[in-house]
Amino acid sequence: MTGPAILDEIWDTIEDRVSSPVPGSYTTHILSHRKGIDKALEKVGEEATELILAIKNGEKNSITGEAADLIYHTLLALKAAGVSPSEVYEELRARRKL
Repeated sequence: MTGPAILDEIWDTIEDRVSSPVPGSYTTHILSHRKGIDKALEKVGEEATELILAIKNGEKNSITGEAADLIYHTLLALKAAGVSPSEVYEELRARRKL
């Protein structure tokens, strides 16, 4: 699966891990961490920094992986905050100038 549909698939998995936690699942680990939402936010910050450095240093092979990590952890943070991707999509639509 490619394109935006992969985000929906990942979101569905995140929601599934919340409703049916899986021992050993990374998603379950982050979303049920004792630090609460702070754990997801720490990961967003870490991955954003890693993406910035990969781009700055011209590490073409690392950029896509770091971008994927940032998007994934952003989805986890959104879930922890009770915000759905559809709300973000709507905000993007509202900001779009035609």
